[in-house]
Amino acid sequence: MEVIAGVRWFLTPWEFAPLVQAAIWGAAVLYLSGCWRGAWPGIPRVAAFAIGLVGFYVVTQTRLDYYAQYLFYAHRGQHLVLHHLAPFLVALSAPAPVLAAGLPRVVNEPWRRWRRSRWLTVLSLPYRLLQHPIIAGVLFVGLIYLWLIPSVHFDAMLSAQLYWLMNASMALDGLLFWWLIFARDAAGLTPCLSFGKRVALLVAVVPPQILVGAIMVFSETNLFDVYSVCGRAFPINPMTDQQLGGVLTWIPAAMMSVIGVLVLLAMRLNELGGEAARRPKTLEVA
Repeated sequence: MEVIAGVRWFLTPWEFAPLVQAAIWGAAVLYLSGCWRGAWPGIPRVAAFAIGLVGFYVVTQTRLDYYAQYLFYAHRGQHLVLHHLAPFLVALSAPAPVLAAGLPRVVNEPWRRWRRSRWLTVLSLPYRLLQHPIIAGVLFVGLIYLWLIPSVHFDAMLSAQLYWLMNASMALDGLLFWWLIFARDAAGLTPCLSFGKRVALLVAVVPPQILVGAIMVFSETNLFDVYSVCGRAFPINPMTDQQLGGVLTWIPAAMMSVIGVLVLLAMRLNELGGEAARRPKTLEVA
């Protein structure tokens, strides 16, 4: 009974967010509906999407959110999931065809017609601008820096509205970035970059993340005193808390780019293998 009570306590949202709940559960229902209607993408992709969605939920709608608000390193762990791990897995699963198949029938056909209209080209211009490789890379790193400016971070952790804006911006930007990295459909809205450009983009975002993490690890002053003002979830030295947060921003976040390059390499090798298999074989004349 104590275990059940503990699990129930952990799964109870610290701050219930209707929009977050609607977005996560809505995506889950659409995906399951798409799989049921025949758009089954295979177990690996389903698992990647499910784990990514669970990651979004766990760091925002369980008691982990409490620790993220009252411990700096827990906050950095939350953003590691929101900005890197969960979007990485969701984008890697390439869920767009499954989600589209899961749309209600009264919406599906009008949606298909609208996708073929020229209005989509016009309305998608802001999205395509955000998905320009340079802008995408600057936004990916820039948002990390923005929310870690001590004065901005102080205000965000004391304001419920700013706090959710911060988390939402990290999650949405993470989805945009990793969606661009793993885009497979050249005919879709997302630009289909060459293998070299994707790798270059992943490499380019590494040094700024290492830098900001190193600043927090080696700083001799407490940069984020909001956690001292509000109190920490449990006793921990403020500098230790900051250093642990810096390590999470430095090493795991940068390693996600390495993992991304390895995934891209595997995808590229698979493509080359498929092209070689489809290439007509010529008979050698002795």
